Amino acid sequence: MIELRQDRLGFRFPDVHRDATVSVEFQRTLRIPDDGHHYPLPPGLGRFPIRHVDDFAGRVPERWIEHGGVMLPMYQSEALWVNFSGPYPCAIKVAAGKIDAVTGKELRPGLARRPQNYLVTPEQPWLDGYCVEKGVIRQFVAMPLGAGYSAEEQITGEAEYGGLQIVVHPMTAEACERLRRRWEDRVMCSAAVPRLARTGMVAGMGMGLAPGGRMRQEIFSDPHHLEDWDQEHTNRCFVHLANSLVWRQVTGHEPPTVPPTAKEYSKAGLPWFEYYGAGEAAVEGSGILAKLKSVVQMGKEKGDVPLPENEPVMAGPVVELRKGLGKDEVREGRF
Repeated sequence: MIELRQDRLGFRFPDVHRDATVSVEFQRTLRIPDDGHHYPLPPGLGRFPIRHVDDFAGRVPERWIEHGGVMLPMYQSEALWVNFSGPYPCAIKVAAGKIDAVTGKELRPGLARRPQNYLVTPEQPWLDGYCVEKGVIRQFVAMPLGAGYSAEEQITGEAEYGGLQIVVHPMTAEACERLRRRWEDRVMCSAAVPRLARTGMVAGMGMGLAPGGRMRQEIFSDPHHLEDWDQEHTNRCFVHLANSLVWRQVTGHEPPTVPPTAKEYSKAGLPWFEYYGAGEAAVEGSGILAKLKSVVQMGKEKGDVPLPENEPVMAGPVVELRKGLGKDEVREGRF
């Protein structure tokens, strides 16, 4: 069962376990410079508005109705990150244009370990882009579908799907109960770490996600056994990306304002973030995704300047976020 409430997708598996649920939301954020440097995590600037595609039949492409799901608005060259929250362990596959964001392979049913084609929550609190190296991702950046920039188009040569695809498998009830017993004197997972800054059919409306700037982010290896995941029960959702410039025409609602640039944000002295796990191993980056051209690299080949405001910035101050520490818990360091 999938529910849309307050611009969040809730994936629930009552047939597996009463607590088997995970929430997924899509955060607006700064587009980091696509300049070859490695940047820390940019902030969340609030959730994207999400709507049911079925509510706008006749005003969205027929393929969107065929795929079902939801839609959200993005400006060209805008960035996003995906936030996961909930205490029940889940294995989540994230694909863009049906290209797995972790492996670079085409989306297929089922979970695999070699290479690992999914994320594990609550260990993995978010995903900002394509896993191109161990500890490095390239940021998700929206570009018009059909322009050749998206990972889907670079890998398959087609602009067929666009958008994002989310597939969730819960942990089996038996495995979850074993985990609870092992951790009976501890909190099974920490609350989501805050990363929020305090601060008729329309042609050509579809957007795909292209690889943008480089960011320091680990995709954690699965600490559980593959058989701990329930591969018979699954929920999947197609998240269509609509060009913000036509969002009002389709929905009757204004799209969000254009987000600030990284330069404007840094000039204001607002925080960036670094996230540290609790000793988890990270997966190796995808050789397929590592070969993709970034938006700037592809633009140079096309003789185009697709990313305005792409100057390097000094990211700071940087706030360290550490997994698994309650507000009163003291971290034991090296003696």
